[in-house]
Amino acid sequence: MNEMDNHVTLTVNNMEYGGWKSVEITADLERQFRTFKLDITWQWPGQAVSKPIKPGDPCEVKIGKDLVLTGYVFKAPIRYDGRQISLTIEGSSKTQDLVDCAARNLPSQWQQQPLLTIVRDLASEYGLWVVNEISDTTRLTKHTIVPGETAFQSIDRLLSLLRVFSTDNELGQLVLAKPGSGGRASDALELGKNILSANAPMDFSQVFSEYRVIGQQKGSDAKSGAAVSEVESTAADLSFKRRRTTVINEGTQLTFELAQQRAQWESATRMGRAQTTTYQVQGWRQSNGDLWRHNTLVKVKDPVLDFDGDMLISKVTYSLSAQGSVTTLQVAPPHTFDPDPTPPKKT
Repeated sequence: MNEMDNHVTLTVNNMEYGGWKSVEITADLERQFRTFKLDITWQWPGQAVSKPIKPGDPCEVKIGKDLVLTGYVFKAPIRYDGRQISLTIEGSSKTQDLVDCAARNLPSQWQQQPLLTIVRDLASEYGLWVVNEISDTTRLTKHTIVPGETAFQSIDRLLSLLRVFSTDNELGQLVLAKPGSGGRASDALELGKNILSANAPMDFSQVFSEYRVIGQQKGSDAKSGAAVSEVESTAADLSFKRRRTTVINEGTQLTFELAQQRAQWESATRMGRAQTTTYQVQGWRQSNGDLWRHNTLVKVKDPVLDFDGDMLISKVTYSLSAQGSVTTLQVAPPHTFDPDPTPPKKT
């Protein structure tokens, strides 16, 4: 493989910068923005130091010819001593503005609107485009911005209710993501072949045998307030042996159908998260030359962890250090991210 295929370049103000000694670039299905951190160190040459890259500058990050991030520089610290100078550049996708900045929209309330309309309204305040990969959702009876919440906090309340994931893409756009929309990895993750290491916490502390979702729904001309004010639904995980019950109080206006779907989703996703595993492989590309990408399905063959089937890559980190280039992949069962998972069956 050509060495330039893995050459990392940072483009700022139409100037390309390379030669980085340390690299870390991360994309995550459950996070709204990608991040990068690039380091370079050089010996004192005896001339003045120029710092053309400044916090706030728009930028692009590429691996070879593959664009992996579009956003802004937010940190550019410089350190030196009597022998050398070290420069670090950190930045993130454009979509970080949704996480950091206040939710603003006039009017600040939506009635009988689909998820996509509300998300686009909130994102457009910061000049961000929304890419939709999901099917049409139920129209929300009502959604109101809570004073002081960020744009993403307002969006996240809707995502949790409708069991939708959002992330960003390489162009810095917000994506209402369909799990697995990135396709399938050409290589498998296989113990004894390409897996360098694995870390499986197997943390079942947030797994329960019963999930109760409660909330409220306003009355209407067709339904009295007393009949619909209290909404409750329950899903049981029959694979869990002892009784453990959790109650989820949903603050958004709720229907009985949404409550049932949310309860089933909590049951499936929490069990999936408990099986989330992190693998490391050598290099950033697969055998066919493609980068490892998040939101793609991958075959995992790991007899130590008893995995032999498809998993979804939910997070990917490309790193470069003195030990070489490594990709860190976080994987989980695909149903962890399914908006309508199949309820557990009793055995």
